[in-house]
Amino acid sequence: MGSPQGYRASWWTFLLHQAPHINFQFEAVGGEFAPEDWGYQQALLFLASISGLCFAVSLVLICVYLIRFCCCSNEDEEETKTQRVCCVTWSCVAAVIICCAGIGIGFYGNSETNDGVYQVTYSLLNANHTLSSIDTLVSETVELLSATVRGDLTQLEETLSPRTDLVAVVRNTRRQAETVAQTLDGVPFWGETRGGPSILAEQVGYLEDYRWLAYILLLLLDLIICLFTLLGLAKQIKWLVIVMTVMSFLVLILSWGSMGLETAAAVGLSDFCFEPDGYVMNTTQARTGLSPDILQYYLTCSQDVFNPFQQRLTMCQRALSNIHSQLYGLEREAVPQFPAAERSILAIQSTLNTTESNFHHLVALLNCRGLHKDYVDALKGLCYDGMEGLLFLLLFSFLSALSFTTAVCSLPRAWKRFQNRDSDYDDMEDDDPFTPQARRLPTVRAGGAGPTLPGSYSHCSSWGSRGSLRLSAPPISNAPVSQYMSQSASFSGSPRFESVPLIDRHSPPPSYSPSMRASYVGASEEVEPPYRTGYQP
Repeated sequence: MGSPQGYRASWWTFLLHQAPHINFQFEAVGGEFAPEDWGYQQALLFLASISGLCFAVSLVLICVYLIRFCCCSNEDEEETKTQRVCCVTWSCVAAVIICCAGIGIGFYGNSETNDGVYQVTYSLLNANHTLSSIDTLVSETVELLSATVRGDLTQLEETLSPRTDLVAVVRNTRRQAETVAQTLDGVPFWGETRGGPSILAEQVGYLEDYRWLAYILLLLLDLIICLFTLLGLAKQIKWLVIVMTVMSFLVLILSWGSMGLETAAAVGLSDFCFEPDGYVMNTTQARTGLSPDILQYYLTCSQDVFNPFQQRLTMCQRALSNIHSQLYGLEREAVPQFPAAERSILAIQSTLNTTESNFHHLVALLNCRGLHKDYVDALKGLCYDGMEGLLFLLLFSFLSALSFTTAVCSLPRAWKRFQNRDSDYDDMEDDDPFTPQARRLPTVRAGGAGPTLPGSYSHCSSWGSRGSLRLSAPPISNAPVSQYMSQSASFSGSPRFESVPLIDRHSPPPSYSPSMRASYVGASEEVEPPYRTGYQP
């Protein structure tokens, strides 16, 4: 069977349908959509196992990288330290950027898939409404005709009993009405016991709600991990980066797993969408027992296909026309002689008008265009929007897996850098007040002990007092006044701080000026012997 009118398989459906279908024995399997067949299930599982193979490769790469990172020697560390730090930083940033792009693609794909599936459920519910309307309309019409036969026609026959020719016309009308009722009673083709499309729509909608929610949670988890990874790198919080590394590994497993499911689902959906009529017809016929002619009529909806209801509808139309003619004759001949028969004839004509109205409505509902449109809309929602969203989700899973693979490799180097970031100052003197470690020392609080300063800055000895330091300091500079002013202005913005000791400035200058270096060295040389001998005045 071909595709229905108004639907054409997309190019990505054609490409995915060409994917090799191989079972576990490495034998080729047909590409027809047959989810109940074990061989076809093996082919889809084989395609899903490709993502498992990619996950194994990524694990090997991560293990090799971490083993090299942990076990290799750190020779030439000082020469390549800047390059490694830059590489780690940019690899983490690139992984986060790629992951964020994949998250955006994932949100779009999840929305598209949701729209496609809900288009399917809407079409199924609309088709169920059409089938229910057919059943309701037929049952109401049959009950109305049966009530007329039992009531008004019987009363009219009793009223016209003196005229045998008129009684024969009434009995013929009764037979015609019974024929219409029996013919219409056989028109409904979808019974309640077969399970209407509403049950399928409910099941599909239920599964789609959980699928949509699961992907939203996965996307939000990826986004939170990316944000907290950036926060940990920016603030250099070691424990946060370690936690995000573990979470990245867990999400890496989820990403490869979801990629496998999406690959199998995309290939299976492409097999269905490539030629949907055959599977829908066979499955519906097997589960409902409908006639192949009826299914062919609604799935194809072509002028070349015979309408299986045409004969019944033609019989009903002729019978209703005969009833109209007979009632018109009775009204013309019987009413003048039997005035009491007028009420029964008018009631029968009213019932006949309602029956004809229901009949025309029934003909419109039985036409293939309505149900065929619902069928085509369901195919478009599933095979266009649903397939497109599924491919975007597949791309999201792939990008997410690559990003978190890079993150798991890069983040351990980052937290090792956080651990050793103070080791660069181990070779500096502890009494140097201008090192970053000295700058991080707590300031002196009121009533409390401050940090320990070098001997030349001590407040406890008379030789280290402010007055003695000023008296023992050699001349500051022999340079001209203009040069002196420019040098002092470049450090503090005011020349009056040039001769003030460092203890009065409350903070060290940005760098050593020539004059301050001479003052500091001279003061240290003069006071060094008393400091070492513990001299106290």
